[in-house]
Amino acid sequence: MSGQINTDSLKKAEAAATLAKSMITQAIEQSSANQQLAEEALKQASQEIAQAQTLVSQVQSAIQAQQQQQQQQK
Repeated sequence: MSGQINTDSLKKAEAAATLAKSMITQAIEQSSANQQLAEEALKQASQEIAQAQTLVSQVQSAIQAQQQQQQQQK
């Protein structure tokens, strides 16, 4: 399994980013009608973005660790 990217984590990050986009769109649509719903949508979007960033960072760290390990084996 060495040298492979964790696509499961990236798919989860993609889903979180898609959900965040949906929440931001909802906030835009609700901004004039219901500010409380808009604020809640933005809060949820922020949480989804943070989750996506964490997942992407974990994959990046794993890739860097694999690259370092490969360089040490040379």
